[in-house]
Amino acid sequence: MNDDRFGFDRYLIRRKTLRLFGGEFRVLTLDGMQVLYADMKAFRLKEDIRLYTDDSKTDEVLTIKARQIIDFAAAYDVTESATGRKLGALKRKGWKSLLRDEWILMDEEDREVGVIQEDSAALALVRRFLTNWIPQGFHMEYEGAPAARFKQHFNPFVLKLEVDFTPDFAHKLDRRLGLAAGILLCAIEGRQGG
Repeated sequence: MNDDRFGFDRYLIRRKTLRLFGGEFRVLTLDGMQVLYADMKAFRLKEDIRLYTDDSKTDEVLTIKARQIIDFAAAYDVTESATGRKLGALKRKGWKSLLRDEWILMDEEDREVGVIQEDSAALALVRRFLTNWIPQGFHMEYEGAPAARFKQHFNPFVLKLEVDFTPDFAHKLDRRLGLAAGILLCAIEGRQGG
């Protein structure tokens, strides 16, 4: 992986929420330069998200696909489009995520290598039962060490998620897998919050 677009420590993922069908995500640097464009197909029984170098959708970089049809604890494979090589997978912890969102990060052989967890159990409960106007936050651990933080910014028209890889100072985590996690947090968890 020597693609410069995956070399930044901080990103902003924007999801257009007023789109009628499917999902559209833009991955930007914090200074506003677009580095990726993602498109989630509408009317699919299995989630299918494609990441491209830009809006023209001519150069596909990654795919994120659900393994099963509509599954509360779905696993999503992240694949490098050019080679078809699986980079890893993300799996939502079904019932456990009812109270506090949690995801398992797996390597290419489906071994658990990390976790993504919502910031606070108390805030998670407030979001679910009182108001969804409190933005979500998540932290990721990879191989037992902090790897990333995900912080949602409140905006009623555009879901914005800041992705911060600075906790992973040794660059152990493949940024492609980390950005796929951010896209999934926007696509799946972003449906329930402000």
